Amino acid sequence: MAELKFKNGKLKIMHITDTHLDDDNIDMSVWLINEACKKECPDIAVITGDNVDNEDDSNKTKNHIDKLMNVFEVLNIPVAITFGNHDSERGSMTREELMEYYNSFSCSVSRAYKNLPDCATYNVPVLSSNGTKIKFNLWVFDSNDYDDEGHYGCVLPPQVEWYKEKSDEITKENGGEKVYSLAFQHMIVEDVYRALKKVNKRKLYSFAHMYNKNDFYMFDPTFKNFGTLNETPCSGFHNYGQFEAMVQKGDVLGIFSGHDHTNAFAVRLDGIDIGNSLSTRYNDDRFSSQYGYRIFEVNENDTSKYTSRVERWYKMFSFKDLKEIKTKGDDFGYKTAKSVTLKGIPQRFMTKTGRIFCHIITGRKNTYNH
Repeated sequence: MAELKFKNGKLKIMHITDTHLDDDNIDMSVWLINEACKKECPDIAVITGDNVDNEDDSNKTKNHIDKLMNVFEVLNIPVAITFGNHDSERGSMTREELMEYYNSFSCSVSRAYKNLPDCATYNVPVLSSNGTKIKFNLWVFDSNDYDDEGHYGCVLPPQVEWYKEKSDEITKENGGEKVYSLAFQHMIVEDVYRALKKVNKRKLYSFAHMYNKNDFYMFDPTFKNFGTLNETPCSGFHNYGQFEAMVQKGDVLGIFSGHDHTNAFAVRLDGIDIGNSLSTRYNDDRFSSQYGYRIFEVNENDTSKYTSRVERWYKMFSFKDLKEIKTKGDDFGYKTAKSVTLKGIPQRFMTKTGRIFCHIITGRKNTYNH
């Protein structure tokens, strides 16, 4: 596995999630992901589950994976993969078989620890520019699929213990110096509800608790909030202390998930940002024109903080860009870029109108600056 390093004192991470690639959306989605990668030039892409449809015919599943992974293979972008609740929910390939196939690509930096109850929990160390020490770290967790009662899954006790032991090991290897990090997984941690405001009835831009339907939650202005909360945070039912362990170790700056397709927010709780990134696919409709990806940037001179921004498909292309794509003779690309741009116009209008309406009627904000 190739070493990941800071480049010229910078590290750029692209968070891709919930691509849900199938026969209907794969070509447009992959084209957009490819364009985003060429535009952003990330040092690593982290893909956090519900990646491709797992078909009964494994060759078809592999073909979907090929189309996704070849983007990063050709552009020489390292990729860290984990899984969501749908990756092995059906179809012929197990999580272990899927991970083995993802790892057949040279761009994959994913690992599989055999002593854990999953195959997609690991860490990716980031070395200093000169390669002499671990300067930053990426935690990648498999939040599993469902529990025995059919609720959404979460990170399990053996994974939490692995994190604590690995965190101590990295600190020791680094001469006792704490190594800051970002964490990624599919399902958001249940602790997110502690940083949201609970109300006992439905209000504009408040959302029912995932498991307690009579409790409603919205942004709490007394917390540090970022981005937009558009739907209920769908966490696992159980909580085995993953977030508390991170607070205790003090090395995680933020933990980001997918799963909730339209949420693009973060809330700061006990010094850690709990966040969600958009679905990174395009279904050739107005609604999915708002999907996209998240970018993180870390400066080697001060790894105790990071910056983050969300990029939506409907903002990706200018009309000048459309003309240039057409001039190049990329007919499929032109069709895709034109579709996402034009269908994004009413979506942008409705999104902006909704935010203004919410503020006028309630005095509350459902969107905060990143």
